[in-house]
Amino acid sequence: MTASHQIWRLFFRCMLALLLIVFCVNTASAGMIRTLRVGQSVGSARLVFDADSKFDYNVFLLTAPKRLVIDVKNSKVNSKLEQDVKKNTLLSNLRVGSTPSGDTRIAFDLKQPAIVKKAFMLPPQSNFGWRFVVDLEVATEREFASHVGNQHAFISHNDKSSKPQKNKFISENNAKKIIVLDPGHGGQDPGAIGCSGVYEKNITLAMAKELKKILDKNGQYKVYLTRNRDVFIPLRERVRIARRYKADLFLSIHADSARNKNAKGLSVYTLSETASDKEAAALAERENKADVIAGMDFAEHSKEVSDVLINLAQRETMNRSSEFANFMVQEMRKSVKLLDNTHRFAGFAVLKAPDVPAILLEMGYLSNRHEEKLLRQSSYRKKLAKSASVAIDRYFDNMQHASLF
Repeated sequence: MTASHQIWRLFFRCMLALLLIVFCVNTASAGMIRTLRVGQSVGSARLVFDADSKFDYNVFLLTAPKRLVIDVKNSKVNSKLEQDVKKNTLLSNLRVGSTPSGDTRIAFDLKQPAIVKKAFMLPPQSNFGWRFVVDLEVATEREFASHVGNQHAFISHNDKSSKPQKNKFISENNAKKIIVLDPGHGGQDPGAIGCSGVYEKNITLAMAKELKKILDKNGQYKVYLTRNRDVFIPLRERVRIARRYKADLFLSIHADSARNKNAKGLSVYTLSETASDKEAAALAERENKADVIAGMDFAEHSKEVSDVLINLAQRETMNRSSEFANFMVQEMRKSVKLLDNTHRFAGFAVLKAPDVPAILLEMGYLSNRHEEKLLRQSSYRKKLAKSASVAIDRYFDNMQHASLF
């Protein structure tokens, strides 16, 4: 074998080795979507894809027939993607194929009109790897038609082929959590009246504004108040306000009162039709009767309607409300006096939104001279607001990284 042949043979082997390396690197860089989980609540569904690595995506709707389409880039899809979507009221017939550009396409048939509310990646956390989440919401035919097509797609932020304006919109849509703060009472309903004559409605509004200021500085939230001045708002209207804003969290703010002037301490309530104790039941009845003050008695609903309203309070929402309440108690305990058995349960009307996690915060007793004095101090309310904001941060962080369905 001549020297030139040896050189060409060595060159060929090097090129072959280089091609194998490139092939292996490309293969390794293409992750795999391993599994799919689908969870459902009233009027919505969440798809969670477990993946080896982060990938780019394009999520959109098609019609004739109605379909949810997910185009996946830089990742493969497990051919044995197991999920029984037949039991789901929104989705059916999962199919995996390819796009003309060579990307992977996952398609679902829609059993009824729906729109995509969110699509986002979750980084590895605890025992989880990368997760891709798609949230769907039941819609009217008109709403569905207005969201069909690639021009309404949810596109990954790192997708270089997407338009910057669309990416900006999607980034804001996914990043901002919506919080509705509800200062209790207002207008002709003063709420509890303190030893010095201070009205609960004024204390709650001051606290809500202080908390909003802190949350606004955070930059991760869109914060709304059910009232920003001294006006009366019916209890159920406060719930409707939260739902109109599509709130991710609802916090109703109050200050307590009791015949026992020595009673003191902060408490937190979540929804239950069976009150945790007689005091909780009496408080719920007193707060709920506030609707009658303006001549609008919302308690006139029949038992059947009331039962429907309660049944709509889904287990997921109630569980998340309790999770938020636990964080609130943990954070408040670090800085203020708490009532024994701090997390309580009652049938407050403002907690009955079926799809919005909600708690009612009783900051303390205006009937107690010491606590009333504290609640009138802006420095004390700021301390409460800071603790509440930390609890809110912890809640959303936990919801983001918790096991989904």
